[in-house]
Amino acid sequence: MSSSYKVSIDDYRRFRRDGYVVIPGLVPAADIQELREHTEDLMQGRVPQQHPDTPEADRLPLPPAHLPPLEKAQLVARIHMLHRQVPLHERYLLHPRVLDVLETLIGPDVLALQTMLFLKPPGSPGQGWHQDTFYIPTHPDTLCGAWIAIDDCDEYNGAMWMAAGSQIEPVYPPPKAEQWYGDRQLPGVPEVAHVSDTDDSRNQLSPVANRYPQLLVPAKAGDVVFFNGHVLHRSKTNITPDRFRRSFVSHYCNARSFTQWGPITGPGAPKQDPVTLMSSASHILARGDTHLPYAQPRFGTPCAALEDPETRRKNHRYIPSAVGNLATNDMDMRPATPEKDD
Repeated sequence: MSSSYKVSIDDYRRFRRDGYVVIPGLVPAADIQELREHTEDLMQGRVPQQHPDTPEADRLPLPPAHLPPLEKAQLVARIHMLHRQVPLHERYLLHPRVLDVLETLIGPDVLALQTMLFLKPPGSPGQGWHQDTFYIPTHPDTLCGAWIAIDDCDEYNGAMWMAAGSQIEPVYPPPKAEQWYGDRQLPGVPEVAHVSDTDDSRNQLSPVANRYPQLLVPAKAGDVVFFNGHVLHRSKTNITPDRFRRSFVSHYCNARSFTQWGPITGPGAPKQDPVTLMSSASHILARGDTHLPYAQPRFGTPCAALEDPETRRKNHRYIPSAVGNLATNDMDMRPATPEKDD
């Protein structure tokens, strides 16, 4: 693996201004080929966890052998949280170059929360306007998605669209008061229904998205789209006859953020704290340090969770901050040492 990736000042600025940024070619071609082959194996029932002898808790869906390839793909078009069942998914959740960028954007302490694998075969529908923090709240609010393009994607096979600049919006809550999603503490924030609905006349986030430039986010295989948890985004139907739009998507937050988000069931997942309902112990400390509980990677992928705690705390006694380096036009991570004079 190459040396640490440095985020440019321009990309840092774009992320803060627009709520998202595309980092071209961040994931090497060999890794993308591995992901592509994995999706083919998954569609054809060749992943070890699809074998009938696999323990039920780890077993993945097995498409019927008689189905044509496209119909097999439609059966496994989107799968969540496979990093708890498949070593490869854990490795890409903790991909070093993705974590390099996250250290600068939301770090230096990074907690890995979620994975999703999208195949999006021809004819697959998209997803309407939504905000990811609606589903995965963190406190302080530091959620960030990382969307790895496995295939080239454009307006024809269902690339993402962003409402650029909408990260300044609150998270709009659902109509049911018993659901705690959204910024209900802010007076005057309206409730919204049919979030993620592809019908703009029904999706009540559409008027919010219409306040902003709605920009297509094309990407080449190996590009990674990083996006703030508040930014409104969507995708549309894959209208091509023969192109997939495969992507590996993970979500992260600053490891100092408290979260009650699950899912907290499944292989290796601890229960929520009975008093605080905190579920941080379900999620992996990817970089840096934290005062909160965290999970170990089930398959041993190198990350901060595997470091000796005493050594880790010593190394992170002074928390690095992202500082612009005008000489290189890159962002540097430099420790803020309180004992030193200004």
